[in-house]
Amino acid sequence: MTQPESESATTTETATAHPTRVLLTGATGFVGRYVLREILNRGHRAICLTRSRSALADVARSLDRSRIVAVDGSLFDSGALRDAAAQSDSAIHLVGIIMERRWRGQTFEHVHREGTERVVNAVRAGGIRRYLHMSALGTRADAVARYHRTKFAAEQCVRASGLQWTIFRPSLIHGPDGEFMQLMKRFACGWIPPVTPYFGTGESRIQPVSVRDVAYCMVDALARDATIGQTFEMGGPDRYNWKELYQTCRRLMPGAKRWKLMVSQPVPVAKLVARTIMKTPLVPTALKFNVDQVAMSQEDSVCEIAPVESSFGIRLRRFEDELSRYAELIR
Repeated sequence: MTQPESESATTTETATAHPTRVLLTGATGFVGRYVLREILNRGHRAICLTRSRSALADVARSLDRSRIVAVDGSLFDSGALRDAAAQSDSAIHLVGIIMERRWRGQTFEHVHREGTERVVNAVRAGGIRRYLHMSALGTRADAVARYHRTKFAAEQCVRASGLQWTIFRPSLIHGPDGEFMQLMKRFACGWIPPVTPYFGTGESRIQPVSVRDVAYCMVDALARDATIGQTFEMGGPDRYNWKELYQTCRRLMPGAKRWKLMVSQPVPVAKLVARTIMKTPLVPTALKFNVDQVAMSQEDSVCEIAPVESSFGIRLRRFEDELSRYAELIR
């Protein structure tokens, strides 16, 4: 597993807070690994709800393990949640899914809305006041994708909680150990698939944001009372359509096969393919996509960066600068 980089965010001002005990869900996930490191960098203790102590130990190899407490359990283990909340002063909830696994009971509704309700209830019962929540850009009540609609239901639960909450809505989060950039490397450098596919016209815009910046802002919010009750949309300084993003990755990734064609897949066809491959065990998981992902790819996922930069005293990192730095680390 690629270890998260320890370099701090590019900041003009860093908030300071008294060391606290932070309940963290999703510590072994892509974003969670960076948030965990940032928590420890700030002098806090991390109370990690985890289903796998070995996975957490792997993440924590290069960290100060004396300030990491593992609590065995999931979002749906009431006893474990109570135990974690009893040891904590604040909470950061990161858990979410982009792909449903219905045979495991992992649906958007179950994980996003019901999981958030469980965490919020445990946090309130444990007397915790400060709560930070990971959502997604594009979240709204009338969203085209169930992913976004269930994310919105989770946000509404947070807003009605009475907690001192802050919500983050990032666009595409990128980093060397994220699944998306691993897929981009496969598209740019691999023989399979033999072409680089995109859905529809490929003209919808996205605004990649560095995982390091997301982690920095989430933990920094613990020390910024002005962020309480605020929802922050997050995107990096650069906007791309899908074809431009693929071209940029191809240009900057070592070993890229620049002759590979970019091929449009009409949206109705892509949705039909999505329904088929999700049921096909022979297709590698990395190449699978669902109907929600097709629908979301047809919407812009962009926002203004000034509110985040001014609120957190940060200069958000440019996508090409970050990719140039970590391209060789992508597995």
